Amino acid sequence: MVAGLTAVRERMVAAAVRSHRDPAEVTLVAVSKGRSVDEIMRLYDAGHRIFGENRAQELVEKAALLPADVEWHFVGSLQRRKVALARPVVSVLHSLDRQALVDAWAAGRSPAPRALLQVNVAGEAQKHGAAPADVLRLVEAATRAGIDVAGLMVIPPAPEVPEDSRRWFTDLRRIRDDIRQSHPGVVHLSMGMTDDFEVAVEEGATLIRVGRAIFDAVDTAA
Repeated sequence: MVAGLTAVRERMVAAAVRSHRDPAEVTLVAVSKGRSVDEIMRLYDAGHRIFGENRAQELVEKAALLPADVEWHFVGSLQRRKVALARPVVSVLHSLDRQALVDAWAAGRSPAPRALLQVNVAGEAQKHGAAPADVLRLVEAATRAGIDVAGLMVIPPAPEVPEDSRRWFTDLRRIRDDIRQSHPGVVHLSMGMTDDFEVAVEEGATLIRVGRAIFDAVDTAA
């Protein structure tokens, strides 16, 4: 796993350099869904602090057992009834995608954690996410509700080769650029996973969500 983390970081930096970007602009979220506390601790001990989960109950259980300086990102679809579990734990919600979730995420005494608006750029019926035509309206509604909408997120169609994802990453970046004209705080692009994160970095990703390439890598014996 530590070898996988190192390899992903190296590939991330190389992709940034190739596209004339500062590697410091890109944050690696290690997607730890379904992984044990012990596995997460191995990466924590190697210096990594940012992890992503997609189930509220699992997130809460792990957070209670792990150091307080772990930064948790919620990267999956979130049901309204699970908001009360996730909201006190996460730093960033990557999957704000509908008005009902906007209302639930904004509710509460403390300010809501930052959120990214999930966009269904490919219009896939089986996937969550706002339609591109609805993004501005939802950003405005979330902003009025007091949510800091910090950017956009996409889960594109599964690629046969990494290059297949480029068009969707480009589309998300263009949507973000349009939104920024009226909402300059919408900066981040959460895009790219194990199969295509280097292409995502080339197209402007500021957050990449990588699980398998990290956790399934085998560490070589010393």
